[in-house]
Amino acid sequence: MGQIVDRVKIKSSTLLSDDWFILKKHHFEYMRSDGVWQEQTRETYDRGNGATILPYNRAARTVVLVKQFRLAAYVNGHDGFLIEACAGLLDSDDPDTAIKRELAEEAGLEVLRIEKVFDCFMSPGSVTERLHFYIGEYEKCEIAARGGVDGEDIEILELPFEEALAMVKSGEILDAKTIMLLQYLQLHVMKN
Repeated sequence: MGQIVDRVKIKSSTLLSDDWFILKKHHFEYMRSDGVWQEQTRETYDRGNGATILPYNRAARTVVLVKQFRLAAYVNGHDGFLIEACAGLLDSDDPDTAIKRELAEEAGLEVLRIEKVFDCFMSPGSVTERLHFYIGEYEKCEIAARGGVDGEDIEILELPFEEALAMVKSGEILDAKTIMLLQYLQLHVMKN
């Protein structure tokens, strides 16, 4: 699968912001499925591609998640402190290297091996990011209380797997990537 470039003609792209990440406005023509060309204008937010991982311990039936402040959630009426799977941007690394780096930086944790489970676009209506999803088994060890680098303020949580699932149902876990990874683990790894 690739882009269907014969159905899209980019007419112009205007840089709106290059402060934190890149926000552009695109004017383009799109050929609808009925063969009619339609002019459209959309904005895209390019923050780069990323990777996320859910560390788990099968024997202890635990997972490691992080809790940190997210301004976007805060300005949308939440307290801003989200419980999430470790994640980060690829920067110039391949996804496997990037996720090992992020896991070490955010949670101070190493896994026995990483397993890539899928990729997806999390908000393709406007955000260009493609996210690479991983799981990884860790050995039972002393988990640090705090993590992060470069000014990150991250609380590290080791939770019973069933409690993490219950937190999705109760609304304590609202992060999409985390919910997807917990459900993947439930279906494929932590079966009763």
